[in-house]
Amino acid sequence: MTVVKRRISILGATGSIGLNTLDVIRRHPDRFSVSALTASTSVDAMVELCREFHPQYAVMADETAAVALTHALADMPSVTVLSGPEGLSQVAGDSDADTVMAAIVGAAGLPPTLAAVRAGKRVLLANKEALVMSGKLFMDAVAASGAEVLPIDSEHNAIFQCMPADRIRDTRGAGITRILLTASGGPFRTHSAESLRSVLPAEACAHPNWSMGQKISVDSATLMNKGLELIEACWLFNTTPEMIEVHVHPESIIHSMVEYADGSVLAQLGSPDMRTPIANGLAWPERIDAGVAPLDLFRIGRFHFERPDLERFPCLRLAAEAFHKGGTAPAVLNAANEEAVAAFLAGNLCFADIPLIIERTLSATEVVSADSFDTIFAKDAEARSVAREQILGLTV
Repeated sequence: MTVVKRRISILGATGSIGLNTLDVIRRHPDRFSVSALTASTSVDAMVELCREFHPQYAVMADETAAVALTHALADMPSVTVLSGPEGLSQVAGDSDADTVMAAIVGAAGLPPTLAAVRAGKRVLLANKEALVMSGKLFMDAVAASGAEVLPIDSEHNAIFQCMPADRIRDTRGAGITRILLTASGGPFRTHSAESLRSVLPAEACAHPNWSMGQKISVDSATLMNKGLELIEACWLFNTTPEMIEVHVHPESIIHSMVEYADGSVLAQLGSPDMRTPIANGLAWPERIDAGVAPLDLFRIGRFHFERPDLERFPCLRLAAEAFHKGGTAPAVLNAANEEAVAAFLAGNLCFADIPLIIERTLSATEVVSADSFDTIFAKDAEARSVAREQILGLTV
C-alpha cells in the first residue's frame, strides 16, 4: 500500500505535546515531515529542533526571540523565521502543511488554530481553550471549511475512539446514553480543604501520572482541566453536561468511556503517555507505532473510581455553569482561570483561591452573545482585567 506522506506544522513545538509529536514523527520518516515549528521564547530548543527536522518555517511568538533565532540559523537559509501572532497564523493557514498540531496553551492558541481550521487543514486539537472560548463559532468554521478536527486530549481522543466513526458529531442519534469522562484527580485528590491553602506551585505541578506543562498541571490539580474538557466534549460530540459524567480514576489507565443504550460500555485503555493519542491523530484512520510500552494489566491489578468532590474542587461546577450560561461566559471562565493560575505560579495567589477568583470574575463580567470572534476576544480582555483586580484585592 502506498503511504501518502503528510506535512505537519506544530504550534507549540517546544512544549510537552509538541515534543511528543516530534518523537512520533521521528519514528516514521516515511510517513511524516515537518513544515513548520513554532515556540514562544525557547530559542535554544528551537535551534536544535530546526537542525534535526529542517522545517520550511520557524516562528517565535516573541519578536526578540525571533531575532535571536534568525542569527542562530544564519547557516540554514532554507528555514524562514517569522514572528508574532501574524507569523503563527500564517504558518497555521498558509504553509504547505496538510496537518496542524494545535498545542499552544491557553487563549493565545485560538487565532492560529482558527487559521488552520479556515484553511481546511487536518487539525489535531490539543488546545482545548479554542473550543471553550468560541464553541459554536469554532464548530461553524469547521463545517464551513471542511476542516478535519481530531481530538488529541487523551480523554477526548478516547471518546473519539469509542464512538462510531460516522456519528462523532451526532451522538444523539448513535444510541449513546452517557459519556464517562475520566479524571486522575491530580496530586491533591486526598487533601483536606484546609491543607489546599498551603500547597506550593512545585507541588501542584508534580502530577502523579502525566508529564505536562505548568499551566495544565495546575488545572489538573484544581479540576479546572476537567471542567474545560467537559465544555470541549460538549462541542466536539454535540452533547450537554447532563450527558457527561466525570469519574475520578487515579490510575489514569482508562482514558474515558462511552455508554450505549443496550448497556454496552466501550472504554479506551492505555498507559498515561500522550504519544498514543498523538499517533492516533497523525495516522488516523490507520494505527502506527507510537513508542509506547505495552500495557501491563497484571502489574496494575485494580482500577478505582470516585465521584469528584465539588466542595473541595469547585472549578468543575463553575465550568458546567459557564457552559449553561452560554454566550461569552466560557471565555470569561477561561480568562479568569488563566490569570488566577499565573498569579498562583508567581506566588501571588493561594491555590485554594483560584476558584474564588474565577467565580468573582464570572459574577462581575456581563455575559453577552458570542456572535463574533471580536466579541469573544474583547470579553477575554475585559475578564482578564477584572480577574487581575480581584487578585490584587486578595493580595493587598
